[in-house]
Amino acid sequence: MKIFAIGMNYALHNKEMHGTLLKTEEPVIFLKADSSLLKDHKPFFIPDHMGRIEYETEVVVRICKLGKTVSERFAPRYYDAVTVGIDFTARELQRKMIEQGHPWDLAKGFDGAACIGEWVPKEKFLDMQRLHFHLDINGKTVQEGCTSDMLYKVDEIIAYISKFFTLKTGDILFTGTPAGVGPVNIDDHLEGYLEDRKVLELNCK
Repeated sequence: MKIFAIGMNYALHNKEMHGTLLKTEEPVIFLKADSSLLKDHKPFFIPDHMGRIEYETEVVVRICKLGKTVSERFAPRYYDAVTVGIDFTARELQRKMIEQGHPWDLAKGFDGAACIGEWVPKEKFLDMQRLHFHLDINGKTVQEGCTSDMLYKVDEIIAYISKFFTLKTGDILFTGTPAGVGPVNIDDHLEGYLEDRKVLELNCK
């Protein structure tokens, strides 16, 4: 199983992180380790040696068939379910690594850093590019977005990734986070919603 993620896929998030409404020339792709997967409402244990840990709420899709060099036209055939996930990020470490010109792996791929909710068949939704989603922490909405604001759409991302990696059943794709990222703390209660469905719930410890 591979966990793909895309960075800088919402303009306003790029502005809050980099001070510019930037669209990259190509999708920014990175991978997370399989041990970073966190599911089934299991708690997220905040690492105490990595500095500030921030949530990045994202729509996540599940790959359902083998594919290589998939055309954008046929990309919808290669995923069958969607959920909300959290790309936990060690922000201070990430900034340090960027400044040094190093990869983001340690800041993005540590244990528990790829949290996902319950899968919903994509047929339950009329349009993958009109999905509203949000994250509540301790009962208060802290981040919200809509997939219509993606710089690179789901089908574009799948077509792009498949040029470099063979897609396999069970692979997971985090599609990027909108503006509004922020820190998590011990005893926080997180709830993620896809439209009006609560699909994700966990505690931080």
